[in-house]
Amino acid sequence: MTQRPSLFTLFALLLASFAFAAPAQAERIKDMGQFQGLRANQLTGYGIVVGLAGTGDDSLDYSTLGMKGAVSRFGLTLPPGVNPALKNAAAVMITAELPPFAKPGQRLDVTVSAIGKSKSLRGGTLVLAPLYGADGQIYAMVQGNLVIGGLGVDAADGSKLTVNVPSSGRIAGGATVERAVDTGFATTSYLTFNLHQFDATNAKRVTDAINAALPGSASMIDGASIAIRTAGSGDERMRLISQIENLGVQRAEPPAKVIVNARTGTVVINGAVRVGTAAVTQGKLTVSIKESPMVVQPAPFSRGQTAVEPSSEISVEQDYRPVMLVKPTASLSELVDAINRMGVPPGDLVAILEALSQAGALTAELVII
Repeated sequence: MTQRPSLFTLFALLLASFAFAAPAQAERIKDMGQFQGLRANQLTGYGIVVGLAGTGDDSLDYSTLGMKGAVSRFGLTLPPGVNPALKNAAAVMITAELPPFAKPGQRLDVTVSAIGKSKSLRGGTLVLAPLYGADGQIYAMVQGNLVIGGLGVDAADGSKLTVNVPSSGRIAGGATVERAVDTGFATTSYLTFNLHQFDATNAKRVTDAINAALPGSASMIDGASIAIRTAGSGDERMRLISQIENLGVQRAEPPAKVIVNARTGTVVINGAVRVGTAAVTQGKLTVSIKESPMVVQPAPFSRGQTAVEPSSEISVEQDYRPVMLVKPTASLSELVDAINRMGVPPGDLVAILEALSQAGALTAELVII
């Protein structure tokens, strides 16, 4: 009978084929990091969604106060102590991302999420609300009709049907930028390029590539940042950034790592991992307990009582697996072959990798998440 390969085996072989079959190629500098200051900023706000079909927050205090504040803009004041029972309105949190160099008048997509007891925001309209930055300033105003990808239905007998998440939605282009963020891009004498990950070799190679195209303009600040001298107008700076971003760099081989997700049993091994000589064995002990209670009947006219007599059967089974010698490997594919020959599931593989690391036979950092 032919044994089907496991999911881990197929994934590891696919990873090995990409890691060793394809020749190394130069990567663009823009894919290895980003320029300091050219980043997005998060915006948040609080608002009221109206027009719901009885799926609102009902009598929650903060949604009532929010609605009172909204209607007070139009001169309507509710008497003290009056609860409007807002079944058709809901209090929501609004989030958006302000891209770099966004100018007043540009439109942003926003996400709207219920923060109270609202079951669904389907069919709702967000009333005009401000969006604040981390400094407490208003950077955008938002209003519009929500697009909900979820659906929730309640029946009279208490049964429910929910598809996706109906209490959250989006408004495409619902926010209008009111204030630009000053990045200081046009006034600094240096541009700073930050790598996505700290790596001194990559920082050196990026610096050398920039100096080859623009002699003497770049210097390393540390293993993650490169300073680039610049001058001139914004047009000249952007042309310089465009030229630098498209330079090719041969990325350095990453440090050897084995990533283990202890919750799902997922194991990812990168191509730099090496294994030294080690002897590995892995056994499995199974204990089975079988309960077979027997009914005991008393003799006729003995005035006895029917009783249940317990009967247990315990068996122990242990799989025998010989010790396997793991020889020094030179590639990820050879390591995968050695793991497959042991025939262990992903859960036991985690224990073996931990033991190899403690024995000093695994040349890699073992990261358990």
